[in-house]
Amino acid sequence: MKIYSMTATFGKLEHQTLTLKPGLNVIEAPNEWGKSTWGAFMVAMLYGIDTRERSKQGAIPLKERFAPWSGSPMSGRMDVFWEGRDITIERSSKGRTVFGDFCAYETDSGLPVPELTAANCGEKLLGVERSVFVRSGFVRLSDMPVTDDEALRRRLNALVTTGDESGAADDLAAKLRAVKNRCRHNKTGLLPQAEQRRNDLEEKLHLLGQLQQQQQQTESRRMLLEQQLAALENHKAALEYASASKGHEKLTAAKAALSGAKRQYEDQAARCASLADRETVQQQILHLEQLQLQQEALLEQALPLPPEKPEPPQCFAGLTPQQALTQAEKDKAAYEAQSGKQKPLYFLLASALAIVAAMLFAVDWKLALTPLILAVVLAAVSLHIHSKQKAEAAQLVSRYGESDPEKWVVAANDWLATWEGYEKELAAWNKKRDALAAGKDSLTDNIENVTGGLPLKEALEGWRDALSMYLALDSAYQNYTQAEAYAETVATMLKIVPQPKQEDELTFTEQETLRRIDETREELRKLQLLAGQISGRMEGLGEPVLLQQALEKEQQRIAKLEEIYGAACLAIDTLNEAANQLQRKFAPRIASRAQELFSQMTGGRYARLLLGEDLTLSVRTEDEDTMRPGIWRSDGTLDQLYLALRLAVAEALTPHAPLVLDDALVRFDENRLALAMEILKAQSDTRQVILFTCQGREKNYYPDAWHKVSGKE
Repeated sequence: MKIYSMTATFGKLEHQTLTLKPGLNVIEAPNEWGKSTWGAFMVAMLYGIDTRERSKQGAIPLKERFAPWSGSPMSGRMDVFWEGRDITIERSSKGRTVFGDFCAYETDSGLPVPELTAANCGEKLLGVERSVFVRSGFVRLSDMPVTDDEALRRRLNALVTTGDESGAADDLAAKLRAVKNRCRHNKTGLLPQAEQRRNDLEEKLHLLGQLQQQQQQTESRRMLLEQQLAALENHKAALEYASASKGHEKLTAAKAALSGAKRQYEDQAARCASLADRETVQQQILHLEQLQLQQEALLEQALPLPPEKPEPPQCFAGLTPQQALTQAEKDKAAYEAQSGKQKPLYFLLASALAIVAAMLFAVDWKLALTPLILAVVLAAVSLHIHSKQKAEAAQLVSRYGESDPEKWVVAANDWLATWEGYEKELAAWNKKRDALAAGKDSLTDNIENVTGGLPLKEALEGWRDALSMYLALDSAYQNYTQAEAYAETVATMLKIVPQPKQEDELTFTEQETLRRIDETREELRKLQLLAGQISGRMEGLGEPVLLQQALEKEQQRIAKLEEIYGAACLAIDTLNEAANQLQRKFAPRIASRAQELFSQMTGGRYARLLLGEDLTLSVRTEDEDTMRPGIWRSDGTLDQLYLALRLAVAEALTPHAPLVLDDALVRFDENRLALAMEILKAQSDTRQVILFTCQGREKNYYPDAWHKVSGKE
């Protein structure tokens, strides 16, 4: 098959067309131009899009990833050459179904091509399933390795072992697995179903046996209880007969007791007649008890000690706090005046006279004599006054014990604050003392009003004695009513009781006998209910004979299914072993061609290549002694290794399908790029090769195959 052109409304592509030619096509375009989008579009046109695919972590469904950016419905057209005919394939969206419409027709005549459908189009045109094509003939840099795939395995296995892709062995294996799964698949299948029915039947038979045993035990217990009940009923009759014989004696004693109880009640009622009514007595007791509690509460409220009167500092002894503050401020002013902060008047006059004497001395010393004598006298007086002031200042410092007069005033203020705090505490204490005394006086007056002047305790005891009289009256009345009821009961029991028919051997009391009769009847009732339940459950389970017959049939069916299941397992194991033997043979054939291409692509550097059963690769160079996994090689060499394997698989599985490469040669150096281009050119002789690249190196080798595309589409 060859592709002429593709027109797409797909992802970023909007009604854009890509034209191709037979042979080698090198399409150079920058990143984000849409090269990968064209590759994905081609696969979608051939195989469609799985609309059931859902978003997963790290993976976006194709229907969402390539939804047209313009918002238009996804659609596309592909013109191809297949089996000697030019054919056009069209897909478009139908409602919400992406690519839901499909049609294929001959390009020139427009005649439909019925053998191509939406489901089989890619497999018909390319000859392989989608997974096989994208793992062999569709090569992208992001997924260069050929990963293990069941469809790829099957194709390679069938091709290299028998040369036939009919898949008859796979069909047989599928049928055997279907038989096996029908018999047993995990917890489902005919065998688990039959085993469950067998288990159910065995459970029913086992349960029937248990129910039959319970039924027998229930019947035996019922018969025993009926015998015990008959004996208890006879003992009850014997007790009634004996009680009736003593009835008259009991009645006489009961009437005597009733008379005595009535007399006691009447005597107590007479004693209570002189008392206040019961409600008044109870109210007085309640009131007095509350007063007693209040009195106890007041007694418990002890008056705290009065606040202790503070002593003044020694420097303020004999002064009130306010006088102390006034004295401190006065002493501060005196100290500051006496400390020499202001010069004495005599000192200033002496200084002035001395200056005058000095001036007169310059004229005539006799004129200066008088001012000089006056200056000396005034200086002496000034010195005397200054000495006296210093002595008074020292006395103030000694009194206060501190040379800073500011602290004298602070000490006086502190003493004033201490005294004011004391006066506040004393006032609060006096207020509390007066309130407590007033409360006691008020309570005492209240108690005297209620008790009539009697002590509270004595008054309370008197009212409690009155209440005791009423309580004694209640007790006498209760005894009287009980005696009356007993006498009536004894009189009622005086009836004719027949003598028991059977001999009584029991020794229970009447109360114990009645209790045992009730218990026996209750147990019999429960046994009857249990017997009914057992019968109902046995009927629901079915007849034991029919259940046993059904169990034998299920056991025979299980044996037959196990025989079939075992045969299917043996056949599958045998077929798998044969397939494994065949699969071991296909790897050398693919590896041989991959080795040839890899050696050509690397200029003969790598001499040996091995392909594992899981399509993993190991290689060695001419200079190496052992095989090493491909992952050990450089990224570029690893790309060349996987490309060789891809080409080998594509030659085997899709020899006539287009070979599509998307940036697959990006990490090739110049030498190996040239060798790879030679291989692709050789491949293009028998198939169409489409190489998408973001580089300009490929154009240097085959310019005729080069498609230059610039800018962003």
